[in-house]
Amino acid sequence: MTGSGFDRREFVGFSAAALLTACTTTTEGTGAMEELYGIVGQMKAAPGKRAELVGYLLEGTQGMPGNLAYIIAEDLADPDGIWITEVWRSKADHAASLSLPSVQDAITKGRPLIAGFGTRVETRPLGMGEA
Repeated sequence: MTGSGFDRREFVGFSAAALLTACTTTTEGTGAMEELYGIVGQMKAAPGKRAELVGYLLEGTQGMPGNLAYIIAEDLADPDGIWITEVWRSKADHAASLSLPSVQDAITKGRPLIAGFGTRVETRPLGMGEA
């Protein structure tokens, strides 16, 4: 527990839930709910390399088909920590994104700057109220 009443895991979970709630969609013409796919993950940059790594991630993840949200956040308690929240129209869209040239380039540039990974959670986004 931090002084604010939430520990980091609770905060990330709450933030992801709030984001994911906004992503309710329906399949065109059928009214059927699509099964959205979400990921919340923690990444650790090499010491002093967080800003550079974030730059590569942001640069390489623009305009990915099927992506509804790709949010990169700095961990305020860890100078090398990064949290990534992703929302996709489907798990297949996420898998397909990994073969995009821009994503492959970001992976190639960013990989040497990654010191490790922490928590990774797959989610099924249900929707989100208006901000």
